[in-house]
Amino acid sequence: MSTTTKNRGETVTPATPAVDTAGVMALLERGRTLATPVLRAAVNRLAPPMDTVAAYHFGWIDAEGNPAEGDGGKAVRPALALLSAEAAGAAPEAGVPGAVAVELVHNFSLLHDDLMDGDEQRRHRDTVWKVHGPAQAILVGDALFALANEILLELGTADAGRATRRLTAATRKLIDGQAQDISYEHRERVTVEECLEMEGNKTGALLACAASIGAVLGGADEHTADTLERYGYHLGLAFQAVDDLLGIWGDPEATGKRTWSDLRQRKKSLPVVAALAAGGPDSERLAQILAADAHKPEEEFADFSEEEFAVRAALIEQAGGRDWTSQEARRQHATAMEALDSVDMPAEIRARFVALADFVVVRER
Repeated sequence: MSTTTKNRGETVTPATPAVDTAGVMALLERGRTLATPVLRAAVNRLAPPMDTVAAYHFGWIDAEGNPAEGDGGKAVRPALALLSAEAAGAAPEAGVPGAVAVELVHNFSLLHDDLMDGDEQRRHRDTVWKVHGPAQAILVGDALFALANEILLELGTADAGRATRRLTAATRKLIDGQAQDISYEHRERVTVEECLEMEGNKTGALLACAASIGAVLGGADEHTADTLERYGYHLGLAFQAVDDLLGIWGDPEATGKRTWSDLRQRKKSLPVVAALAAGGPDSERLAQILAADAHKPEEEFADFSEEEFAVRAALIEQAGGRDWTSQEARRQHATAMEALDSVDMPAEIRARFVALADFVVVRER
């Protein structure tokens, strides 16, 4: 990777941060430990069979209903919610309802996204719609969204009302982002700006909410909450940029998805749109291929060989899409770090926010 790159008029010098892996793992584990019992209790409120379908999705049981130790995800959002409570001077436990609410909304979106995208694998096993059918995936997703608001409003405080407003606004943006993502799949051209807007909605909005909701529940003022939200938004863009890299070049053993998963779904992710915007022979050849792909029926596209997807991935990389997206992840990381400077918080808490952000950016390694 080059030492400098030009981004929309800016020169950015990337830096690969040294990650406090042990510290980050402890933060993620704390989030799971404090939030999971409350999350399980919320899911248990659902009527059968939605309760068991949700339990399968979260990895608590297998497809036959037996207890399982499934991979429940990275738990970055719960960790952020607890940290944001501490940033407001409250105990981390004050952020638990917010952590659970955000996690419920996140998983609502995953259930629906898997169905809309036709993804058959998540976290190294069959997705809910594949096992229990599309109707259950839709119903359980809807139920998780309702539970998220219920968990917050049951607190009955003014701060809970503030937190609920932030969560519902973030959810609306998340849905906007998913709608944009789907609409882009069959467009021949999507600009980098359009892609960033979509990813800011689809991923940035909920991470922004996670980074501020604990602070709101802990009694923070609007300036503190808004600034932490800005940190989370740019962290979300960095997170999604890395996910976009993994969606094309990630190891299926690590991602739990098929090779070239985003290319199989014709996603206009950041590496793709950056490559198309770059110009040059590789960019032009890629544009021709993707334009032809956009008009192929699903069944024909599904029959493509591994080599055909590998050609597309190689052209994206040769046109500069892979490097540009790596640099963009670092630029968004730097912007998130700048937001932290505007919040008065203990140095130890700030260091944890930084460590989580560093972890997000270096995941592709």
